[in-house]
Amino acid sequence: MRRMFIFGLGFSASRIAARLAAQGWEVLSTGRSGTLAFDDSGAVRLALADAEAVLSSVPPGGEGRDPVLAAYGDALAGRWLGYLSSTGVYGDAAGAWVDETAPTGTGRRSARADCDAAWLERGARVFRLPGIYGPGRSPFDRLREGKAHRIDLPGQVFSRIHVDDLAAGVIAGLAGPPGAYNLADDLPCPQNAVVEEAARLAGLPLPPLLPLDQAGLSPMARAFYAENRRVTNRKARRVLGWAPAHPTYREGLRAVLAAGG
Repeated sequence: MRRMFIFGLGFSASRIAARLAAQGWEVLSTGRSGTLAFDDSGAVRLALADAEAVLSSVPPGGEGRDPVLAAYGDALAGRWLGYLSSTGVYGDAAGAWVDETAPTGTGRRSARADCDAAWLERGARVFRLPGIYGPGRSPFDRLREGKAHRIDLPGQVFSRIHVDDLAAGVIAGLAGPPGAYNLADDLPCPQNAVVEEAARLAGLPLPPLLPLDQAGLSPMARAFYAENRRVTNRKARRVLGWAPAHPTYREGLRAVLAAGG
């Protein structure tokens, strides 16, 4: 039986684990719903010794260090390595397209960029992810909770990925060469368009269109709007043979709604 060890069994990694299990993999993991505690070094190292593949979705820790590499980097050699990173490593591109050759480390995610680079140095497949949505984490949930926003920022665009397309991309990466891969859909667009489509599909009222300074956003959310870029997925298509089953937010939102989201 093939064995995968996942550090950090969160929203995205759980979908990856479920797909792997359906394909006959044994999956062990750390995280809130994982099978092992991250700091149970003996048990983790024993599991790593039997794993042929290791995936980390753990974010940067204190001082920008990667917690997995700091604690278990010496136990990862000779295995397939994967790391869930962020397209935030590219920083602001003023709405231009970015691919995996674009500079990293200039934006708000400098710590993430450092960890991204550290995993690449280890020979990992580094999956750079934009905004992730799916059942249980979507504009429908934010609309129902009164937490959705429409921000008046003409020209602002973002990329996104349905969580099932993310999972499919990581699994495609099991047979792909090391390197960075953007996993995004085909249609970067304003966040307002996504919120408006979700409200239309669910029959929910639209939140008001507000200037950024009047929207009451958290500092983290405001920082999200400080960057503007389009992320291309052409390398993942070409090298991994992957393509999103939900090529735009329209198909993705309909799938979330059909799944009870």
